[in-house]
Amino acid sequence: MRVLGIESSCDETALAIVEKNNGRFLVVKNVVASQIALHSKYGGVVPEIAARSHVDAIFPLLKEAGIPHDGYGIDAIAVTVGPGLVPALRVGVELAKALAWCWEKPLVAVNHLEGHLSSVWLAEGEFPKFPALALLVSGGHTELILMCEHGTYELAGMTRDDAVGEAFDKVAKLLGLPYPGGPSVSHEAEKGNPEAVAFPRPMLKSRDFDFSFSGLKTAVAVYCRESARTTNIVQSGGHPGTFVQDICASFQQAVVDVLVLKTLAAIERFAPASVLLAGGVSANTLLRCTLQNTVAKAYPDISFHIPPLEYTTDNAAMIAVAGIFRAEKKDFTDPLRLVADPNLAL
Repeated sequence: MRVLGIESSCDETALAIVEKNNGRFLVVKNVVASQIALHSKYGGVVPEIAARSHVDAIFPLLKEAGIPHDGYGIDAIAVTVGPGLVPALRVGVELAKALAWCWEKPLVAVNHLEGHLSSVWLAEGEFPKFPALALLVSGGHTELILMCEHGTYELAGMTRDDAVGEAFDKVAKLLGLPYPGGPSVSHEAEKGNPEAVAFPRPMLKSRDFDFSFSGLKTAVAVYCRESARTTNIVQSGGHPGTFVQDICASFQQAVVDVLVLKTLAAIERFAPASVLLAGGVSANTLLRCTLQNTVAKAYPDISFHIPPLEYTTDNAAMIAVAGIFRAEKKDFTDPLRLVADPNLAL
């Protein structure tokens, strides 16, 4: 089966062709048009600007991907229908509907979060076994999800306020670091002392699997305000000295501690066969290594799975993989009835 994946939920315009043969997934084409430079001057994504950029980029990407005008060789089309920014989502959804109608190909509606979970199946080696516990961390989501099988999910815990990626972005902006904030904070953290500032570890003592990062972000802001040296750093545009590096390292360590310990508590509760880490923040080296090593040491019989780095951020290959799983179940949708849903639940 060969599926065309389309992704436009936020600020990445992406198309991919993924083929499934003998149980393995082959990414035939994967093209992405990034909007980071476009939104960096605003310090975040502007939905209307993102949508216009999707319109400008998506047809050149079709040509770059070498997709025949008649859709020859494509068995189905998979598109992100939500959650996301509704003006951006509509661009991909309307393209997918038009192609499905013109080519007379089946159409699969994919949840963006399901796409991130499916990205793990693009890695080499053994696939995860079910039930699987997934830590999904991105700019808009921080969730612990129990996967019973493809398409069947149970939400174990979620953030009550800021997503972890959002917290990274806000801390970066506070310190005057470039957008996007996650990579900027992580880069500075590599040169800092993670024990320099005793930032809180929110909700570690709660009896659930929920998260909260708003208070941690506020703790960073308060620490900066109370420091006599921070004023000049922030006002001058965030010159990254040792002070900023130590804040980044301490903040990042606090985030990773919370994510890892909450995941371990969920493992103890649900006893999964596999643990997954997915989403844009799964590209964070400290989180990847810490969670993998901790799970391997504490639960050697539980396998750990992460997507390849190039498929951690928003991409269409993961949407195509999720689409293949749904297409195999004949879970298709009518192109004349499909609409983007910015609040789509998993």
